[in-house]
Amino acid sequence: MRALRWHGKKDIRCDHVPDPTIEDGRDAIIKVSSCAICGSDLHLFGGFMPGMESGDILGHEFMGEVVDVGKDNRHLKVGDRVVVPFTICCGECEQCRRGNWSVCERSNRNKDLADKVFGHGTAGMFGYTHLTGGYPGGQAEYVRVPYADVAPVKIPDGLTDEQVLFLGDIFPTGWQAAVQCDIQPTDTVAVWGAGPVGQFAIRSAVLLGARQVIAIDNVPERLGMAQAGGAITINFEEESVIERLQELTQGKGPEKCIDAVGMEAHATRSIDSVYDRAKQAVMLESDRPHVLREMIYVCRPAGILSIPGVYGGLVDKIPFGALMNKGLTVRTGQTHVNRWTTDLLRRIQEGQIDPSFVITHTVGLEQGPEMYKTFRDKKDGCVKVVLKP
Repeated sequence: MRALRWHGKKDIRCDHVPDPTIEDGRDAIIKVSSCAICGSDLHLFGGFMPGMESGDILGHEFMGEVVDVGKDNRHLKVGDRVVVPFTICCGECEQCRRGNWSVCERSNRNKDLADKVFGHGTAGMFGYTHLTGGYPGGQAEYVRVPYADVAPVKIPDGLTDEQVLFLGDIFPTGWQAAVQCDIQPTDTVAVWGAGPVGQFAIRSAVLLGARQVIAIDNVPERLGMAQAGGAITINFEEESVIERLQELTQGKGPEKCIDAVGMEAHATRSIDSVYDRAKQAVMLESDRPHVLREMIYVCRPAGILSIPGVYGGLVDKIPFGALMNKGLTVRTGQTHVNRWTTDLLRRIQEGQIDPSFVITHTVGLEQGPEMYKTFRDKKDGCVKVVLKP
């Protein structure tokens, strides 16, 4: 089969590799009908995440048709159409029983390594470094899904791939980011980053009843998409984010702040961003936390910071004194996808939201390597890329 594989920093190729096979009775093999490039994949492309090995198959947003199932899998049958969440979960450990799917205690087959890095390892994930199990990803023609009797979401007839594909990651990620904010009808919610996750965080905050949603970015196409979703927009290259947020909140600051950027924050007017880039270049800091610093500074006292943006290692110069003295609450984590999928699938079916709005490019799998560059450089109005194996 064909698959997109990581061969080093900025080196992704469409290769021919062996087809996956059933390895455990709970497995399923999925023939991929649609997959996508996620902003998190760009961290791998840029070489910012540890634990990648040459030849790893990328991709954690995918869906398709079940073509084989293990003997112990009673949940799926051949012919089922499913979306596969990016987190792999056993359904039996203490964390899974609590609904904390992204920190499953069993699915990370490199848990010992992850424990050394993080203190306690997280769940296994598709196509996302050997710290999360080194599982082959979904930017391929076929995928083996472990514990496939737990996470895959069966899709009813009448819905297109484009409507449901993002149930596997970015829609529930944006939704969880907004839910973590405990949004009240009087709240202003500020969202840093109007990429795919930011777009869903914006629309989720609107659906959850925020009085005002503000999107912060510097890409005109993304800001336009955010505005169409109900947000007031701030272009950080053209105006001061801090001054504009003060103006929009009558000097009080937003009650809720969402970091949908993560470890590769960009800021053109900021001294701290220059500092981060210099330290990152000489490996004295792994992540660029400009957005975190800015959120802590502008958030209203007793507010909430929600962080769906991915961080991989160490950050520097975090104003923890401000965080503590302002009484801010921080909520973060990889997404507990299956906690949200039943409700979000219902909302799609009822027409409350059509997730396909975020798609700007649809291409064949063989064009994937080039589209990584287009997505990274935000060229050609690129917001979200869907690949068709």
